[in-house]
Amino acid sequence: MEDFLKDLPKKANQKHQENKKFLAKLKKKPPKNLDYLMADLHEKEFRQTDCLNCANCCKTTGPLFTNADIERIAKKLRLKPAQFIDAYLRLDEDNDYVLQNVPCVFLGTDNYCSIYDVRPKACREYPHTDRKKFHQINNLTLKNVAICPAAYNIVEAMKQSLPIK
Repeated sequence: MEDFLKDLPKKANQKHQENKKFLAKLKKKPPKNLDYLMADLHEKEFRQTDCLNCANCCKTTGPLFTNADIERIAKKLRLKPAQFIDAYLRLDEDNDYVLQNVPCVFLGTDNYCSIYDVRPKACREYPHTDRKKFHQINNLTLKNVAICPAAYNIVEAMKQSLPIK
């Protein structure tokens, strides 16, 4: 896994134009069964991929925190939402709350998340490959294939399953 992670940004960069073109065509004319196909590809990939062996998403990027996330996590940590924000978050250029630093402060050395049961919605849904209307998140998908080995593999499998002209 370590070697694959090291090579992933380079591999994703080499496939970037191909993936961008593929996803743009997919967005233009999504197949009727896309949601089912994505759910199937996602399930197959995560039968063989264990996030605890990787955690690259937690090590290299941070999620957006919704107000509901902030309230829920603050309560778990026995903090007021404002205290949680002051201690862990900052506003980004889009005025969204994000972590002050990466890797994620809640990630342990064993790749377990100390707030897993109340983690942000963005973490629960990552890498978004089983999302309904997957074809609507092309830019996010292009970013995720450079971070998440499972997302990379799923997009490669999509290109085999959906030969779009």
